[in-house]
Amino acid sequence: MRLPKPRLRFFAEVLGISLNKRCWRQARLGFRGDQYIPKSRADISSLMLLGPRIAFPLWLGRAYLPRTVIITNLFNHTQTPIQNGWSIRKKKVRDFRGHTLSYDSHNGTDFAIPVGTRVLSAAAGKVVWMCDELNRGGKKIFIDHGKGLMTTYAHLARALVHVGMEVKQGQPIAWSGYSGLDAVISFPFGIPHVHMNVWHNGVPVDPFSNDDESSLWIHGFPEPSCHGVHDYVPSEYDPQKVNDGIQACLDPKIRHDLELGETLEERASHLLMQQNYYPTRFSKRISPYMRHIERTERLCLPFSSDDFDRVVFRDEV
Repeated sequence: MRLPKPRLRFFAEVLGISLNKRCWRQARLGFRGDQYIPKSRADISSLMLLGPRIAFPLWLGRAYLPRTVIITNLFNHTQTPIQNGWSIRKKKVRDFRGHTLSYDSHNGTDFAIPVGTRVLSAAAGKVVWMCDELNRGGKKIFIDHGKGLMTTYAHLARALVHVGMEVKQGQPIAWSGYSGLDAVISFPFGIPHVHMNVWHNGVPVDPFSNDDESSLWIHGFPEPSCHGVHDYVPSEYDPQKVNDGIQACLDPKIRHDLELGETLEERASHLLMQQNYYPTRFSKRISPYMRHIERTERLCLPFSSDDFDRVVFRDEV
C-alpha cells in the first residue's frame, strides 16, 4: 500500500534544526571540532557541490527530471587522511568510473530526490541504531543486513521505523529531507539528497564494482524494482572484539556511552557508528565481526519503482 505523503515541518524535520543547546553544540563541533575531532575543511572548490538548477525543484518536492534519481556524489577512492579533518573540498577525487563525481572525504553515495520522498530499506534487515546529529548528516537510520553488511541513510526528515524493528527489502523506513548542518549552510543552493553509506566487514565501502571488488548492487547497478533472495540473518559479533574496539575509544565520555549498551548487538552497532562517523576518536579500528565475509550482490535502490524508473549520474545530466 502506498503511503500518503505527509506534511513535513520545514525547520524541525526537513532541515533538522532545533533551538536547544545540543543542536548548537553539534553545529560548533562540525565547524571547530574538538580534542578528538579535527575541524572540517572547505575552500572555493567546495562550491562545485552546489547545484541550484537541480536543487530548487527538489526543495519544492518536485523532480528535476521526471521519475529519475540523480547520483550527485559517489564514493571517493582517493580520500584524504581523516586525521586532517573532514574535507568537503574537491582536491583529490576519483570515483569507481575514474571520474571526479565526489569530494575529498566522501565515503558514501548521494541520491538526489525531491524532499518528502519515501526512503526504502535496500535489503532485508533490522534497524539497529537511529540518531539525530546536526553536524553529521542529520537524522540517520542504521540497518544491519547480516553477514557483515550494514547500510545507513542520512539527511532524513521523518522515520517510519524504530530500533529493533525487522524490515523487508523495499519496505519504507523514512521520508526524505535534507537534515543536517551542510543543508543549513548551503540552503537553497545545496542539492537535497539521501546520503547512503554501505559498511562491509565494519568499514565504509563502495557498493559499485571497482578494481577487483564485485558489486553489492543486485544486477550490478541500483535498480528500483529488484528483488533480493537473501532473508535477514543477524550478523555475528565477537564479544572480545567489540570490547577491544570500545576500549580503543580515546574519548572517555563516548567510551562510557558505548559500554552502556545492554546487548552485544547494541554495543557493536553503536561502535560501528562511532568508528565510521568519528574515526579519529579511536586509537585503532577493530572490526566487531566474528569473521570476514565476502561481497555478494544484495542491495537495491532505496527508492520505489512507483516513484522512479531510472538512475543517472550528475555529470551525465
